[in-house]
Amino acid sequence: MNKDKKYINIKNLIVLCLLFLLFFFSYYFRIIPIKLFRLNPKKDNAILTLFSDIVLLIILLLIYRKELIKEFKIFKKNFLDNIDIATKYWLLGLFIMLISNLIISFILKVDTANNEKLVRNMISNSPWIMLLTAGIIAPIIEELVFRKSFKNAFPNKYIFIISSGLIFGMLHVVSATTMLELLYIIPYSSLGIAFAIIYYKTDTIFSSIFVHILHNSILILLPLLI
Repeated sequence: MNKDKKYINIKNLIVLCLLFLLFFFSYYFRIIPIKLFRLNPKKDNAILTLFSDIVLLIILLLIYRKELIKEFKIFKKNFLDNIDIATKYWLLGLFIMLISNLIISFILKVDTANNEKLVRNMISNSPWIMLLTAGIIAPIIEELVFRKSFKNAFPNKYIFIISSGLIFGMLHVVSATTMLELLYIIPYSSLGIAFAIIYYKTDTIFSSIFVHILHNSILILLPLLI
């Protein structure tokens, strides 16, 4: 059966659901260093986030280790083509993200997304830890959860790209405090859709991981360098 005509892979959909539970409850991995080293959840939030993300990343790498080895070979073999495709769609997604952010922020006068405020606060308090966490580790985790697991669960091109992008966008507005703040699902989803298209077109998760790390790292480094 053509993969685009098969809409759902039930086995991989179950895996996706389990990974989502793991993703959302990975926060509780921080209990380990809190108990062992008596760290303060508020004062040491960046370190605890780093710890929980590392644990989650290790689990995901173990789950997808065989597929990741194959896809890395694809990425390396067609490196320049993959980077070219990834860059083009990332820039397109970034353009849509910037335009929609400007409309939401300056025309509709909606305050900055609460999720963005929390991240910025953590960056200002622990910039270099956050560069490692939000700049490198988080993009790998998010690509494995929101792209890899979605593509496995939804072989159909359009279902994969739309569901992956929209749910990725929804994740970034779950802490919204007003209805208008939910509009930020548009810029976040545009980037998520761009990453999904990159993965689909290159057939290697390392293409979307590459630009996702690039995107996040630039956003973190810019305020530190200016």
